[in-house]
Amino acid sequence: MELEIVTLAERPELMETFWDLETSWPEFMKHDPIGNAYYNVLSEFSEFVLVCLDDSGRQVAKAHSVPFQLPAGELPDGGWDAAIRSGLLALLWGEEPNAVSAVEIAVEPALQGTGLSQRILAALRDNAGRLGFTELLAPVRPNGKADVHEPMASYASRTRDDGLPVDPWLRVHVRAGGRVDRVASRSMVIPGTLSEWRQWTGLPFDTTGPVVVPGALAPVWCDAEHGTATYVEPNVWVRHATGV
Repeated sequence: MELEIVTLAERPELMETFWDLETSWPEFMKHDPIGNAYYNVLSEFSEFVLVCLDDSGRQVAKAHSVPFQLPAGELPDGGWDAAIRSGLLALLWGEEPNAVSAVEIAVEPALQGTGLSQRILAALRDNAGRLGFTELLAPVRPNGKADVHEPMASYASRTRDDGLPVDPWLRVHVRAGGRVDRVASRSMVIPGTLSEWRQWTGLPFDTTGPVVVPGALAPVWCDAEHGTATYVEPNVWVRHATGV
């Protein structure tokens, strides 16, 4: 398939159809308040957003990233939320970012499993290098993790006989040259009322304690007495050198 990968800065008119390609994430994940703040000002990060077009000009994949201020030391436990929050604050305060993080890669369902995700991931890494960054950081969501009670550290360290990660999405990153760094233990924090969680999941959320939600990587904590529930998702930081 002949593909063209461009930034939104190069083709701003693509914003008219940009949201037609939806994420495959579960509904509850579309309600991370930090992430939604990024998506609501996406045009501010147009140099860091890629759109993949087929030979007819139709959007078949897209990739988001965000420049942010990374403090010295280990990559943050806050993962996805931390990178986006820092990127938004850098934008607001006029600070110069010193790092860039992947935010999301979405591929048309019919083309998943064809290698397109690895191709657009490589393009996202190359775009970070083009913009002067030495690394593309990625708080990876290992969506093959089915046991919500297993610690992310033990799951992320599992490998197949060929030495590649058991998790399919971590495997894409490692095949693309990424190096697994560490677990981001509270990468995404999604709070909501019990009514909201019932709407997002179709589950009763009527008893205090952990709730296993399809598509979640850890249990959601339900506080029935106070009418709220909170999901804290662990991700895995992966580093991609850009060659800059």
